[in-house]
Amino acid sequence: MTAPDVTARTALVTGGLSGLGAAAAERLRADGLRVLTLDLTDGADFVADVSNEAAVDHIVRAAGPVDVLVNSAGIVGPNRPLLDTGADEWRRTLDINVLGTVNCMRAFVPGMVERGWGRVVNVASMAGKDGNPNLAAYSASKAAVIGLTKSAGKELATTGVLVNAIAPAVIATPMNATTAPEVLDHIASLIPMKRIGRPEEVAELVSFLASVRVSFSTGAVYDISGGRATY
Repeated sequence: MTAPDVTARTALVTGGLSGLGAAAAERLRADGLRVLTLDLTDGADFVADVSNEAAVDHIVRAAGPVDVLVNSAGIVGPNRPLLDTGADEWRRTLDINVLGTVNCMRAFVPGMVERGWGRVVNVASMAGKDGNPNLAAYSASKAAVIGLTKSAGKELATTGVLVNAIAPAVIATPMNATTAPEVLDHIASLIPMKRIGRPEEVAELVSFLASVRVSFSTGAVYDISGGRATY
């Protein structure tokens, strides 16, 4: 099946009211897509916790056909050494960052497969590749998102649905406002460009991966790290 006309495509962006999600939503609207947002904050088209499978399934019926899914909802989790973290903190981080992504894919991808076209963009992190000190739960959760993306990309490779991930380095978003300054300083020091990224820069990459311009890439991880990593 050929891709639906861009003006007829619908995108759902989780975490769509702030940070990378908001920037992605704005960029996709500029591309001509109808954009729906899912967030915990009032003002989103759908207010729900992505880790709540029943709530996500309910949104499927209300949203109608979704052609592009951007999984941007996430939390940093505990900002402490591994040995000082607790199981409940780990569960919450994994529930949102990993199971939230899984819930949304399981809910919306079947419709894409049925229609023969779709794009999934999962927001991982450079932390999922390199591991950031004092962010063990976050790093582990984003490594899981990378593995999930690779598996799903292979499973869906002949369906017309492409699944890719982006791995940003530190970006100037509200989520990072709660990260300890010494942690941010360490992460920023690893970036050869000697600056942190901007949300709109990441949104450009999301725009590409959500479009017909990408056609022979799936299960891939795209670094956007100012040169921190190239693998």
